[in-house]
Amino acid sequence: MAAEHASSLTTKTQRGSYFRPEDETEFRLAQLIILLEITSSSRMTSSIDRIGALDFFSANPFLVIEESEAEFRHLVLAGFSVKPLTYASPGHRFITRRSRLQNDLAMLVAYGLAKPGATKGHRVYTITDTGREISEQLTSVYADAYRESAKVVSKRIEKVPDTKLQEKCRDWLKADPAMMDLYDL
Repeated sequence: MAAEHASSLTTKTQRGSYFRPEDETEFRLAQLIILLEITSSSRMTSSIDRIGALDFFSANPFLVIEESEAEFRHLVLAGFSVKPLTYASPGHRFITRRSRLQNDLAMLVAYGLAKPGATKGHRVYTITDTGREISEQLTSVYADAYRESAKVVSKRIEKVPDTKLQEKCRDWLKADPAMMDLYDL
C-alpha cells in the first residue's frame, strides 16, 4: 500500500514532467507550519539552520532513523516508505530545499502565520496563534505522519549543538563535505 501511495506522489504530469509535492509552495508552507507547531512545544531553538534540518529530515526520516530502532517501525506504520520518492541524491534534495527555506519562512511571516525574532544571535521563527489554528486544521494522513516524524527527528536535532549541526547533517546525508561547503551549509 505504501509503495502504491509513493508512486502516486511522483507521477508524470500532462506536460511530461514529474510532479513532486515538495515543488509546490503550499505543500512546503504546510510542512513548515507543522514544524513550527512542533518546535513551539520543544526545547529546540527555531533557528533557520535547525528548521532547515528538521524540515528535510522529517520528510526523509529514514536518513536519521535506523531500521533497528523502535521509531523505525512506528514511522513505517504511520505511512512513511523506506524507498525515496525521487531519484536525486539526499544531499542535492537537502540543498534544494534549504535554498527555498528563507523565502518560504518569509511567506509565512507575510501571511501572519509565523513571526521572526532573535535568540542567542540566531534569527528564529515562532508560530503565531493564527498559524497554530491553521496547523491544527491540517489533518491528512500525511500531515499526521509528518507530525510523528517531526517529533522523532526533533528529539535528535535538539541534542546536537549549533557548532555540530552542519557536521551531523553531513553524516545523515552521507554527503560529500565539498558539496556542503559549496553551498555554505
